[in-house]
Amino acid sequence: MNHPTDTDTIWVTQEAYDRLRSELDHLRGEVRSDITSKIAAARDEGDLKENGGYHAAREEQGKTEARIRQLEDMLRRAEVGDKPADDGLVEAGMKVTIRFAGDDDTESFLLGSRELLSLDSSVDLDVYSPTSPLGAAILGKKAGDTATYETPNGRSITVEVVEATPF
Repeated sequence: MNHPTDTDTIWVTQEAYDRLRSELDHLRGEVRSDITSKIAAARDEGDLKENGGYHAAREEQGKTEARIRQLEDMLRRAEVGDKPADDGLVEAGMKVTIRFAGDDDTESFLLGSRELLSLDSSVDLDVYSPTSPLGAAILGKKAGDTATYETPNGRSITVEVVEATPF
């Protein structure tokens, strides 16, 4: 069995973990059973080559099984943690606002995993991993601190942390 490394870990709240687990249980049980019934019913109709219901059910089955594998992987890598303290320190689970050196505009993003965003579909934020170059550079910083990180193409970029609040 593979054990998650730090770069594989997905930080999630207990609420997010429970929601993902619930979705997985639903897909493995009720949804799988429903698709199996649809496939069996379509098979009983005869010729499968021109059976739209059969092909639709098989496609639905493929998508469901892919989501099940994705959820199993995320839950395997999940590290459940409390919501971060509202102490202004940059850590996973925070909405972080930064300003690039020499620029007046700010940019906000979630430091953590994309799964945290799915708890509130009205939120439109980019997500950066705490292990990404930017995420690792600002981890543990607070408002007013600056950090420099290297992009994949070798450029050094300096940012100032403007604000960090729990997501």
